[in-house]
Amino acid sequence: MKKPYLERLKEGVLLFDGAMGTMIYDSGVFINQCFENVNLTSPKTILEIHRKMAAAGAHVLTTNSFGANRIKLKSYNLEERTGDINSSSVQLAKEIAGDDLYVAGSIGPISVRMAPLGNTPREDIEFAFKEQITALVTAGVDLLLFETFRNMDELILAAGIAKSMNSNIPVQAQISLRHEETESYKNRYLNLFKQLDDEPSIDVVGMNCSTGPADMLDILNEVQGRISKPFSIMPNAGFPRDIDGRQIYLASPEYFAEYSLKFLDAGVSVIGGCCGTTQEHIKKMGESFLSLDSGRRQQIVIRDGEDFSTEPVDISKRSSLGKALVAGEWVTAIELVPPVGIDVTPVLSKAEKLMNHGINVINIPDGPRASSRISAFYTAVEIYHKTGIETIPHICCRDKNLIGLQTEMLSLQAAGIHNLLAITGDPPKAGNYPDVTGVFDVDSIGLISLASRLNRGIDLGGKKMPGQASFVIGAGVNPAAQFPEKEIERAYRKADAGVDYFITQPVFDLDLLGDFIERIKGTGVPLIAGIWPLASYRNALFLHNEVPGVSVPREIMVRMEKKESKEEARREGILIARYFIEELKSRIAGIQVSPPFGRIDTALEVIE
Repeated sequence: MKKPYLERLKEGVLLFDGAMGTMIYDSGVFINQCFENVNLTSPKTILEIHRKMAAAGAHVLTTNSFGANRIKLKSYNLEERTGDINSSSVQLAKEIAGDDLYVAGSIGPISVRMAPLGNTPREDIEFAFKEQITALVTAGVDLLLFETFRNMDELILAAGIAKSMNSNIPVQAQISLRHEETESYKNRYLNLFKQLDDEPSIDVVGMNCSTGPADMLDILNEVQGRISKPFSIMPNAGFPRDIDGRQIYLASPEYFAEYSLKFLDAGVSVIGGCCGTTQEHIKKMGESFLSLDSGRRQQIVIRDGEDFSTEPVDISKRSSLGKALVAGEWVTAIELVPPVGIDVTPVLSKAEKLMNHGINVINIPDGPRASSRISAFYTAVEIYHKTGIETIPHICCRDKNLIGLQTEMLSLQAAGIHNLLAITGDPPKAGNYPDVTGVFDVDSIGLISLASRLNRGIDLGGKKMPGQASFVIGAGVNPAAQFPEKEIERAYRKADAGVDYFITQPVFDLDLLGDFIERIKGTGVPLIAGIWPLASYRNALFLHNEVPGVSVPREIMVRMEKKESKEEARREGILIARYFIEELKSRIAGIQVSPPFGRIDTALEVIE
């Protein structure tokens, strides 16, 4: 049985459905017909649309009632069917929603000017809203969705009417606006959202329609942290293009999936689609972010009253890395990616060469970009036991549940591996197996908590273990995060959870990294900077456009673009990396170099 809508929003993001109008049009209903009347003339069409959206993973089905108010229906001579059209829209949605999905009663603007600026008396507009709201609420919607409003006075009027009629019905109010870069326009839409946030009749604020995901993300950047209420976002499939007389939306479902992750990072509570979005957009969006949503993760909590925990082993005695971090010695790590095939010999050969050049530790990612490889666990153990060099295997939340994650960490301890890096992991859809499910019982913060309690001799179930782990626990941080405030907040939460060091994503902006270092200084956690020596202009473009969390400034792009040969470009990448290290050395604990395309000679040239 589903919880009340607002209560459920506190637990994690909800996925709305896509564009009802787009789907009705695609089903063969001509644009000159009343789409809302299809509830009565062809209910099977509406049922099929709801069925497709539910199958795509939507948690909320929106009624086909956007324009079902008396004033709009009058143009079709259907004003006397207002109650029937709205009631039937709810009945059809509820038939598919059952007891598990929410039904949102869609209400659009009246779209006529109210007197004295227009010819329509205020009381007529109020009556139209009251009539529609009454029909939707009586039929049993879980919330009222006021969407695609451009007139703020009309939106606040409608929301106020809804609350005055039924104070218990949740009201979600969404404005429609176009994004502009001018400062005056930014101030305007910030003021609009603040106005909605301050309005007591509104429970959830947001935006939909008019623009695509990229522009909505820019707007979200401006208002993030300034709105206290849950925020909803439902972009169009980009701007429509006129192709052979038809308005076609060209933003692909995959494009929507990428941006839904960014919306999730921004802390929105509701994600859905508007004009041009189909069940495929909703399916891809859900696949990309729902497994990562905090509302679906268990929380690791050490029970009150546990007095049998053991004091953790001193970090300087856990590993050479731990000793170096405590002593303030410079840490030099190089990343080696586990092989795709079944032969680990080439990686061992590289590790031996790195050891001979005095590298402290080897960092081993777990299935980067959600690829399937030999495990970081096996690679770490093989390198350590056959070359003697310490390793940092990544422990990833994507592929194992909590029991599996604890098992992997206990196995690492037993194998003599005492360093680890806790990561949430890329969702499966980022790799070559997009239909594979991700687990994500916890994110990296929960994983750090689990490792910390193992260091105190307490297992996942809160029981005392025979013995204790001695991990030096690391975590990733991203100075170039799309939403820096959230990344800073997460860094402090990771510190509170028990992290011993941070490793950054590859950074190419010294000012950005410098500011980030200052802002997380209060954590007291040593920071190892991620360094990626660029191999070419094309490599720089790939990192900037395709690798999440990496941004390459334009001036670096220009430097790489000017190099005509591969060797010149490689040398330039090395010089840039060396310069970064020299500038950062006094402010960081060490570096972690990611050799481009696995070429460790390039990484060694950077260091030496």
